[in-house]
Amino acid sequence: MAMTQAVDTATDVVRVAVVDDDESVRLGLLAACMREGYQFVDEGANVAELIGRLGGREVDVIVLDLSLGDGVSITDNVKACQATGAGVLIHSIADRAAGIREALAAGAAGVIPKSSATAVVMAAIRTVASGQVLNNLEWATAIDADTDFAKAQLGRRERDVLNLYASGLPLRMVAEQLGIAPSTVREYLDRIRVKYVEVGRPAPTKVDLLRRAVEDGILPGLDLDGAGSDE
Repeated sequence: MAMTQAVDTATDVVRVAVVDDDESVRLGLLAACMREGYQFVDEGANVAELIGRLGGREVDVIVLDLSLGDGVSITDNVKACQATGAGVLIHSIADRAAGIREALAAGAAGVIPKSSATAVVMAAIRTVASGQVLNNLEWATAIDADTDFAKAQLGRRERDVLNLYASGLPLRMVAEQLGIAPSTVREYLDRIRVKYVEVGRPAPTKVDLLRRAVEDGILPGLDLDGAGSDE
């Protein structure tokens, strides 16, 4: 899968694409993005259509509706969007807790309700483009309301390790802060990853661990920059 590249939103133009089966929504986001100074790359009524129209062009953020009626699972749509190298922002009605949870578990960077003001949506796009997790009320509510969202049962020391490591500290500094050996930190991380696999929420990378820590309330929303190395 292509890796999402964070954008320096202070200097780079944010490139946006939209997937929504409502043409009026697509046109509205097109106008809003142009007004904001973003580059609106393309749009489609479903993910396959968008990817075909992109033709390999790079996008920073794909704004994705959940209710496409295309017969494709939310997980598959999110993964297909991620495979382009883009971050995925869910733009949908806010009462679909199970669908939102599925999208977040599949790797979407966050969710913004369609009822949100245009300025809020544009700010969310910028957040996702810069490589940050969008940690907002809709995210938290979707997880809290969904009893099927299993949390890994982490011990106190495992939570301490995850908190420090997912915050961006390298492994050796986590070890120094906790007064344990780097090899012990790695053992804790291995255990943490196993526990997330057991509840169906694998976290093979440091960015994945950050996402799990945010989802489970171990960390607030944090910048993903610096979360890519295991050392």
